[in-house]
Amino acid sequence: MMNADQPQVFYNLVVYIVINFRSKNLFGDDNEDLQDEGQEKVADYRSTLENFRRFIREFSAGGFNYKYREQLKKNYQLGEYNLEIAFADLKQFDEESAMKLKNSPAHYISALETAAKEVADIITKPRPESEKEVHDIQVILTLNDESTSIRKMKSTDVSKLIKISGIIVAASQVRSRAVKVTLQCRTCRHTINNVEVKTGMEGFQLPRQCNANQSGNGQRCPLDPYHIVPDKCICTDFQTLKLQETPEDVPQGEMPRHMQLYIDRYLTDRVVPGNRVTITGILSIKRLFKQKGGKANDKAMTGIRMPYIKVTGFHVEMSGTGRTHQWHFTPEEERQFHEVAKRRDVYDLITKSIASSIYGSEDIKKAIACLLFGGSRKRLPDGLTRRGDINVLLLGDPGTAKSQLLKFVEKASPIAVYTSGKGSSAAGLTAAIIRDPQSRSFIMEGGAMVLADGGVVCIDEFDKMREDDRVAIHEAMEQQTISIAKAGITTTLNSRCSVLAAANSVFGRWDDNKGAENIDFMPTILSRFDAIFVVKDTHDLKRDATLAKHIISVHMNADQHVSQTENDGELSLEFLKKFVAYARATCAPRLCDAAKDKLLNNYVKMRNPETHENHARSKKMPMIPITIRQLEAIIRMSEALAKMELQPFALERHVDEAIRLFRVSTLAAAESGELAGIEGFMSNSDQSTFNRIENQLRKRFAIGTYVSEDLIVNEFVKQAYEESMVKKVIGYCVRRGLMIYKYQRKMLYRVK
Repeated sequence: MMNADQPQVFYNLVVYIVINFRSKNLFGDDNEDLQDEGQEKVADYRSTLENFRRFIREFSAGGFNYKYREQLKKNYQLGEYNLEIAFADLKQFDEESAMKLKNSPAHYISALETAAKEVADIITKPRPESEKEVHDIQVILTLNDESTSIRKMKSTDVSKLIKISGIIVAASQVRSRAVKVTLQCRTCRHTINNVEVKTGMEGFQLPRQCNANQSGNGQRCPLDPYHIVPDKCICTDFQTLKLQETPEDVPQGEMPRHMQLYIDRYLTDRVVPGNRVTITGILSIKRLFKQKGGKANDKAMTGIRMPYIKVTGFHVEMSGTGRTHQWHFTPEEERQFHEVAKRRDVYDLITKSIASSIYGSEDIKKAIACLLFGGSRKRLPDGLTRRGDINVLLLGDPGTAKSQLLKFVEKASPIAVYTSGKGSSAAGLTAAIIRDPQSRSFIMEGGAMVLADGGVVCIDEFDKMREDDRVAIHEAMEQQTISIAKAGITTTLNSRCSVLAAANSVFGRWDDNKGAENIDFMPTILSRFDAIFVVKDTHDLKRDATLAKHIISVHMNADQHVSQTENDGELSLEFLKKFVAYARATCAPRLCDAAKDKLLNNYVKMRNPETHENHARSKKMPMIPITIRQLEAIIRMSEALAKMELQPFALERHVDEAIRLFRVSTLAAAESGELAGIEGFMSNSDQSTFNRIENQLRKRFAIGTYVSEDLIVNEFVKQAYEESMVKKVIGYCVRRGLMIYKYQRKMLYRVK
């Protein structure tokens, strides 16, 4: 028989057995599963590593051409420890391993680099005694998928391999970053060697407590005891870039989006602001580890602070030549381009296709056609370059469709940036030096003319720009470079682009009675334009009726007009854009001998109108000298006309048309007096009169004296000088800073 305490003991024993049994089921089996899962991951990693080794060793492009093995050996012997791998080749060799790499790149790229290092160790033996230790190999991986844009990236792409395209707008300096660090305790000198630091921008967190055995010490080490020993760290180069959507991909009315790029080792210093690139990389997230007080922020640890891309490879779409290579043309498209180029009326066809909804302005459209195709950029034996891009200025009345022409060029050019003069600063047009808020170092951001490298920059309201901002683009328009010397950064950016500018008169509308006073531009900026058109809104009954009919028909048939463009004998906008890109990429004409002689004779005649048949004409009008810049403008236009026909040489007919375009634009404006008074566009007699008035003005009024403008004008008019010429001299002196207005523009003060 049991006593009273026995049932309780028996009950406790049963409970103990059940609990132990359950605990074994709950924990013992799961631990075994975790071990099995860990072993599976290790086995999978090892098998994938072996597949990568076989791929680098055995992948053949045909026959005995072992592509990556030979490339790796060649690079290693040259001291370049990197290997470029195309994802398509890996997928062809082993699709399963390739998909693992694409879906978990952070985990498997290290396996690919380890495999490359092991293969390099085998194929480079025997090595010299000084190079017994094999170097780490960087794998530069590129995807063959269609590239996407920053705007289309999603949260599901995080930690995946992606491919995006854009334009580099800012680049930081190349800095060093530790990949292996040695830590030492400040108190007990305990050292931890070769601590791995993850690549990317996540950072590294030091241990909060000392790991040394402190049982024998009377005093424990304080919190945060470790510091990094700089001399024993292994470092690598890295750089951060700022990628922006290409201007043509940004929807109307939206801000362009940016993405930060992280590149390291052999990928650094390959691109500069303005380069259009296609990026392959891992979409990663940058986390915030600490607050200002230094305490760990658990909430920030789990939240995304900023996305960025760890770049594994990139392709520069546009670099040294100043032309775009991002277009890929099919054989059928190339055949169509050559068929159009062979037509006799290709010049008229292209002109008719430019802004067909705008009535008239035939010569302006022809000059814009030349601007779109451009001349040939030349690199001289002494290292200097001559630009091939054509600059055009439209001056005149409001309501003459100047801005509409600019908007059309923005759509028709393969690369284009549209900006307004009033909303643009010198830094916004050229480049800016800004301080990076994270690294506190200076970085360089390219402006509109850098982003338009290889294309066209359209500047509306050119006359509303401040004079200082206009001066900033002088170098960019002629030398096609932008020089920066700020904050210790001295560098040069490329701005190989055409400039199409539109401006109004000083008085709003053009006043024929005031001549050169309509223009408020310095001669330095005017001489950089290859063609200057003065566009006037003339009152003509017949022309006004025709123009009104055209405008009304455009408004009534707006929807049908787009679909009927090709039926009306015009090129569609998309075809014209591709044709321009193809011509710029494949054709670079030069002057033939006959065209050269013709151009030489015409240049001499225009410089000396008293000779030959121009003698009678020269008595009626003043001589308008053209400079070497205008001669080069005619050469560029001739080459652009030849490029429309995909011809290797510019012929005599091309030179004839280029000279005609120059006569109806810049020369016609100068001869009719619109540009008279602007230095460089003045007759000999007027120039001598101008100089006499300026010299007398300097002699009569000493530096530091005040004088009334009306008094100056009246005194010179008494000496039989024209009032308009006297006012031109005063305006010139004010622009040069020799005199300034005082007391509500009633008095002039001589400064120098």
